[in-house]
Parts: sequence; C-alpha cells; structure tokens
Amino acid sequence: MSEVADWGALSSGEPVQCVTLDNGVLRAKVVTFGATIRDLRVAGHDAPVVLGFDDIAAYETHGMYFGAVVGRFANRIAGGRFELDGRVHTLNANEHGNTLHGGAGGFSQRVWAIEDATSESVTLVLHSTDGDMGFPGALTARCTYALDGKAFTTTLIAETDAPTVCSMAQHSYFNLATGGARSIDGHELRVDADAYLMTDARSLPAGAPDGVAATPFDLRDGRPIDGIGFDHNWCLDQARTPMRNVARLSAPKAAITMDVDTTEPGLQVYTGDAIPRGTRGLDGIGYGARSGIAVEAQAWPDAPNRPDFPSAVLRPGQRYEQITRWRFSKG
Repeated sequence: MSEVADWGALSSGEPVQCVTLDNGVLRAKVVTFGATIRDLRVAGHDAPVVLGFDDIAAYETHGMYFGAVVGRFANRIAGGRFELDGRVHTLNANEHGNTLHGGAGGFSQRVWAIEDATSESVTLVLHSTDGDMGFPGALTARCTYALDGKAFTTTLIAETDAPTVCSMAQHSYFNLATGGARSIDGHELRVDADAYLMTDARSLPAGAPDGVAATPFDLRDGRPIDGIGFDHNWCLDQARTPMRNVARLSAPKAAITMDVDTTEPGLQVYTGDAIPRGTRGLDGIGYGARSGIAVEAQAWPDAPNRPDFPSAVLRPGQRYEQITRWRFSKG
C-alpha cells in the first residue's frame, strides 16, 4: 500500500497531501499541490536528484514550478491569446504580456485529487472548467507517476468537452551531482534533435526551426553544459510519436546518468538561470542560478498561434496522452 500523509495547507486553508512511492531502487515523494514531485532519490546516490522544498509554503510562493505539472498549455503563448475555429481566446497573461505555463493560476497552482495510489504508483486528477485562465472547454486532466525498477514514468492524459489547446509537461529540475552540489556545471547533455527554435527578447520562437549544426545547440553527440544558458525548445518531431529515447543527462564525476524517453514532439531545456539565490531546498541545500536543469517534454512553444508547428489542438472525443520516462543508471 502507498503511504499517504497530510502535508499542511495552503494560505487559503486548502489541505495538501504527500504520497510516498518506493520500490527499493527509487523513492519519490509527490504532493497534491501541482501534482508535484517533491523529492526523488536513487538507491546508492547520496543526494536528491531533483530540486524541491520541505514545506508547502515554499511551493506556494516560490514561482519556479519545481517538480510541478504545468498546463493547460506548457511554455509560452504569445500575447496571451490564440484563435481557434475562428474565435479569439484571451488568456491570463502572466509573463511580459504572454501566457506562461497556463497562466498565473495554472495547473501547477492547483490541488489535484488522489484518484488511486499504491506503493509504486499514484494517479492524480484535476478538473479545469470552461474559461479557466481563458482556455475554452471543460477539461479533465490525469497524471500518473509510476516506478518500475530504475525507471520513473509520467503519464499525462486529458479529455475535453469543447475544442481547446492542451500541452502539459512535467517540470522537475534535475541535479545529478553528489553531496548536494549547488550547480549543474559538470553535467553533460545529449539531445537527439537536428533543429531548435531560436527565441526573441520575450523568449518566444523567433521564426521557423533552425538547424543545430555549428551552434551551441548541437547536443547530438552530448557535450558539457558548463556556463551555457538554455531556455529553448529542441524540435524532436512534427507530431506525437511512440515513445523513444530523446536525451541523456549525466554527471560523470558522480557516475550517474538519466535517459529521457518521451512521446512528445518538443523538448524544452532550461538551465535554471533565474532561480533566486539563497533559496533553501531539500536537505538544507541552498539553491540559486543553475542549481538544476529542467528537461521538459511538451508541444512546441506558441503552437496555438503557429499553424506551421505541430498542432496542440484537442477536440471532444480525442484523448491527449503523453508519456515521459526517466531511466536512471549508476556506475
């Protein structure tokens, strides 16, 4: 049986629970606020592999999406608006006039309900009403986290009663170093993509995909990320596909590796350059810029406004389903 415990309450008084998953190889703590992975440990490794907090107040006020499921649309929508079937929808604009990760009250800021839980998996559900943050259609979202040996799998499912856009993402920040190191310098990253999206001053796609060849974005053979700042989408495919390996993050000095498998057409890599200095996290570790790297499988940013990008439209009778798996290895 799973271990489910009360974990305090939000400032509104709404209670939050924490679920512990453990298969002897991986141990995870998941909180219902934001369907958040609060802690993740790998047997034989002396530090958490994700960034997280020890109390609910930090999650409510921090604003960096540590470990949360973001949506209804992960990443950015330009101008906080999009047109669908001839109708313009105005969204909550929470970043320089754009909508980031669904708006100020997006899925990462909601308490999800526990639908099912065992010692190795948990399913959480969230109901989003028609007009929520400006998005059309009532949408039901489910998130299942499951342990299987050294693999941690996230399955995100959604259905709607009216045409809408949907792209959720798991937004954990990873640091694979030993001893609670405070920087991702020393990590290496491989991403199997021939193209990426260059961004403008507002972190929006500046145009069509650009080739990675002869640029710092060429990660096809893997490279150290020391001193390199990313907040960009790598273009993996033109549509959702069967799950395949797309990336590998490693910390050679710690002899630990994380492979990323996903169904998604895009992979947003963010090196955490804006994490506030002095943030206190798990095991008392002090976080700051570049304390963790987010590797977010999702649709391409601003897809609702870009007909040349893979579609993120979800219609009644369709089922949104994305699967992302992290596979850890030691030694």
